[in-house]
Amino acid sequence: MTDSAEPSPEVVSVGAATVDRFYDVTNLPEPDGGAFAREATERFGGVGANVATGLARLGRDTALLARIGRDDLADRVLADLETGPVSTALVRRGDGTTTHCVILRDDAGERMIVTAGDSTVQLRLDDGDRAAVRAADAVFVTAYAPDPVTAEIVEIAAEDGGPALAFDLSGPLEELRGRGTEPSTIDRVVEVADLFVTAEVAAESYLDRPAEAAVDALRDRGCSRGAVTFGTEGATLFDGETTADISAFDVDATDTTGAGDAFTAALTERWLLGGADPEPAGRFAAAAAALNCRAAGARGGLPDTESVRVFLANRAD
Repeated sequence: MTDSAEPSPEVVSVGAATVDRFYDVTNLPEPDGGAFAREATERFGGVGANVATGLARLGRDTALLARIGRDDLADRVLADLETGPVSTALVRRGDGTTTHCVILRDDAGERMIVTAGDSTVQLRLDDGDRAAVRAADAVFVTAYAPDPVTAEIVEIAAEDGGPALAFDLSGPLEELRGRGTEPSTIDRVVEVADLFVTAEVAAESYLDRPAEAAVDALRDRGCSRGAVTFGTEGATLFDGETTADISAFDVDATDTTGAGDAFTAALTERWLLGGADPEPAGRFAAAAAALNCRAAGARGGLPDTESVRVFLANRAD
């Protein structure tokens, strides 16, 4: 952990930093089915760390607020973070197993993810964390963050002069139960967040309606600005009464792991912090996600701003 008495990053990203164990399989198994792993590799991920790295590569001074264990997994996670562009001043170590993921990936780059370890579940804010969040321009929180953490951060964001809040629903409610943000806290996030991002599966679970109706449902619940993502079908952005449909870019995908996190990081940078209009912000985010899919690992292809600019210029109509 980097020593810093008073870290003051521009953005604080709250969530896990993980070891991701990839298994390249013949197929993604159906229930009671199976698959054969032709190759196994290990890389680094975690929504909090992925979004933090995405923001930092796009030029934002970003710190990760996370909890890891004291095991060898934590040693590798921390060593990887310290070679990257993200401050680790708010990363702490404690008891428990460092959060890690098993990722099954097929020939098309599609994947299934199973998460284990309890280090992130035990994350709680201390006074230094609260001070860093209050001093930041923005704070990003994933729904995989423990409920007490999300609940406290959303109230800090709601304070006069509080940081802008970006939130990613991240997963369906059944996946969050007992480890992440609870529905009642998500309700409060919807009202307070300056940017609320959800993929279609998570939206349908939380809102109990088809994802195509999510924009209207979120507006009805008080959401001022958000994005509903549909994978290769693109995304719908909304801001007040404005709506923008964003197409995904067609690329030869090596690995789709982390594409959503790349999209969220770029959308936060360009739309929330950069003040761009929804349509160009959405295209920028879609380009960042597409570029990340070209490399293996959750953040292997996270681009800088110039790389996104060149990609968009080459795809201009």
